[in-house]
Amino acid sequence: MLDPVQLERLLARVALRDRQAFRQLYDACAPQLLGVALRLLRRRDLAEDVLQDAFTSVWHRADSYRADASQPMTWLTSIVRNRALDLLRAESVRRAESLDDDVDGQGGVAALGDDRPSPLGLLEQAADALHLRRCIDDIDGPQRQCLALAYYHGLSHSELAEHLGSPIGSVKVWLRRGLDRLRRCMERLA
Repeated sequence: MLDPVQLERLLARVALRDRQAFRQLYDACAPQLLGVALRLLRRRDLAEDVLQDAFTSVWHRADSYRADASQPMTWLTSIVRNRALDLLRAESVRRAESLDDDVDGQGGVAALGDDRPSPLGLLEQAADALHLRRCIDDIDGPQRQCLALAYYHGLSHSELAEHLGSPIGSVKVWLRRGLDRLRRCMERLA
């Protein structure tokens, strides 16, 4: 992974339509950004589509990047994350519309998709989400912040250290302790 200064230089060259810089930017950042999309979408094909769409946007919007507003990787991650969330929203609308189309004349649903969770599955998912929320609420300070930035923004140890202005050793300890507290809490609530 390139450091932020190198990424800023590449983005500046991409803004000037430098194809070689774009390729270098893609090679340096795509694996991590694909990981962000995969965590959100849980399907590789959709994540790859989002990544391609995001890099198309980067090609056209690189001149809108402002180094004083965010780190390059944070900016790139937000583009990927927003594209993935847009796709999830669109999928949820399509599913709702298809359910409306499947309603038969007697007020029932003609055919539910096999991929829909059962009512018990939905209840278990809701309970798990509540447990997770309680456990995360119990984690405070830098541990909680590190977990959130690593999970939702896909930041690496070094990016977390830079973002938080803290030594990388501290960041690693905070993450490890935060994950350990989260695991212990989830085991207790299960």
